[in-house]
Amino acid sequence: MAAAAQVLHQQGVERTTIADIAAAADVPVGNVYYYFKTKDELVQAALAEHSGHLAALTAGLDALPDPRERLKALVGMWVERRDTAARYGCPTGTLAAELDKRSVGGLDEEAGRVVRQLLDWAERQFRELGLPDPGGLALAFVGAYQGMSLLANALRDPDVMVGQGARLNDWLDGLGGVGGPGGPGGTGGA
Repeated sequence: MAAAAQVLHQQGVERTTIADIAAAADVPVGNVYYYFKTKDELVQAALAEHSGHLAALTAGLDALPDPRERLKALVGMWVERRDTAARYGCPTGTLAAELDKRSVGGLDEEAGRVVRQLLDWAERQFRELGLPDPGGLALAFVGAYQGMSLLANALRDPDVMVGQGARLNDWLDGLGGVGGPGGPGGTGGA
């Protein structure tokens, strides 16, 4: 599953073969066919891998005591992966965009569920901060990441992630809410 997620991210669905995934997993092609009869089953496995990775990542972030720090730590992780973003884009975002162009098996909806998983987590953080419209803020936050990832990839420039990550952190710092500017103990407005 990890090899499928990696190869599909790097090559896209249409260019990836089962042989490519077998080579990345260092297993015979027959082993891959034993578990995954079609490329769509491999795409489903890759989406499950993305979902599991996201669940583990957000669970780790949830150990941080402050929701604003959780969000900023996620931005830091995105910026750390700037070279990968510049080369291939966001793993889930690029897969979702590619799958949307296919009319096969509802895989585009499965990709949307992985994106929704991130949106829901971000919305919980904004809600915990006591901010109005936490769903809208989550859309802005995830949308900013998708945008900076897309631009870094289109321009093949990892510094886009660095600059836009800093802007995203400044935006997070400028929001009101609990412990932030305009919130309890804060000094400014949202």
